[in-house]
Amino acid sequence: MRICVINTGGTICCTGTPLAPMAPQQFAQSVTDLLGDALAAALPGDRVHIDHGLRFSDEGPGVLDSTDLRPSDWALMAGRVLDLYDDHDAFVILHGTDTMDYTGAALPLLLNVFDDLGLPCACLSKPVILTGAQLPLFVRTPQGLFLNAASDGLANLTGALQATRLRLPEVAVFFDGKLLRGSRALKVSTTRFAAFDSPHLPPLAEGGIGLHSGPAQRLPGPADPALALDAAPARALVRAQLDAIAAVIDDQRIAQIPAIPADHRACAPLMAQMIGTALASGATGLLLEGFGEGNIPAGGGAVQAALTDAQVPVLIASRAIGGQVGAFHYAAGAWIAATGAIATGDMTPVAALAKLMILNALSGPRGWDRRVLAALLTRSLTGECAATDRLDGPLRPGQAIRAADGDARLDNDPDSGPRFSVGGQILWQAPGPGTLAMRDNRLVLIAPDGGVLWTSPAAAPGAVAILTAHPPALRLFDAARLQAPLTVLPC
Repeated sequence: MRICVINTGGTICCTGTPLAPMAPQQFAQSVTDLLGDALAAALPGDRVHIDHGLRFSDEGPGVLDSTDLRPSDWALMAGRVLDLYDDHDAFVILHGTDTMDYTGAALPLLLNVFDDLGLPCACLSKPVILTGAQLPLFVRTPQGLFLNAASDGLANLTGALQATRLRLPEVAVFFDGKLLRGSRALKVSTTRFAAFDSPHLPPLAEGGIGLHSGPAQRLPGPADPALALDAAPARALVRAQLDAIAAVIDDQRIAQIPAIPADHRACAPLMAQMIGTALASGATGLLLEGFGEGNIPAGGGAVQAALTDAQVPVLIASRAIGGQVGAFHYAAGAWIAATGAIATGDMTPVAALAKLMILNALSGPRGWDRRVLAALLTRSLTGECAATDRLDGPLRPGQAIRAADGDARLDNDPDSGPRFSVGGQILWQAPGPGTLAMRDNRLVLIAPDGGVLWTSPAAAPGAVAILTAHPPALRLFDAARLQAPLTVLPC
């Protein structure tokens, strides 16, 4: 494999007191001089190139502590990957840990292009793995520069390089022996080598004696060679989108406001005031962190009124590390849905902020209205959240999917079987209980005894089943764009 290591800065490439980044050329030469033979032995047959062409500034070394990275710097990283895409089979990005999870959430959205239903039009086809260290890779002494034997940097760098051999077509984070989906990673420690975790998705792979694939399902990658970034037209599509985003993304002002335990008579007016101040100051979106599954005290309606009047997208996340935001079962949060605020599902607040910022930046160039934008914020575009509007696997009794663009549901009732409803009105009822699943490019209802109770017409191989409210239907989409979508419900 031809693996490109892109240096953006961070602790891993720092030396001195206080720590400061080495010049990229010096760091590249140090890796070659001090680690070249060891990396060659660990990666037999692979060719590793340490790139030093990415610069965030013409001043100093050109790389940055990740604390200082701006959203437009995400676009610079993505652009460097595109610049080098033809010449390498995989990419490892060295990055500071402070905002690595933000970059891990942003890069997938910058390196893929999707349509209004979230289906890929241009698709990343090579691994892009972020890594770094809690301690510098090298240490400078009066005798010269040496490998820092106390650092986690060598294990993380080597592990990330080895993980590229899995050829997962997605952005990931490798840290402390675990390969995590980038958009699901969250920084959880400043002192332990296990600095990152993935609370809503298990690892893609884990290191030990060898590197082993984990339980998480990998992203499918391009459905057709024409959609892969290896193809010049697909790469040009990503480049055009990236340029449009880069031109305006630093103008995005997303206000992140937490709910706090307090007397609701004082807390809610204060939160409503914070919302109003953020909007008056030019906020282009709001990310509210509620309690539990997203509950926020209404406090006599002050917050509800502020959110209802907001003319920008509002996302509701949870301060809890695990779980998800969605149904607002409790009275403390039941009013939220009426405001038009969007539940983040099982997205981390970090991923939600990056997604809102990037989609907001795209909404003008793509001509999205608020309904399309809201649906895309809900949909899983690059694996950043569970896909709640499509059949990723069998729909078993007791399970349901719901449309991202309106009040349409497909519920699999254990007694009567699947039923499709819009606004509570049933438009289709299955002939009996069972499991909905794809079989031989058809949607099939399989009875408990294994018999087939209902089957749809045949669709394209690898078809994706998506539930929509506009129009109200379950349709099978050809992910390769070779055939027109097939409506299977209601029928």
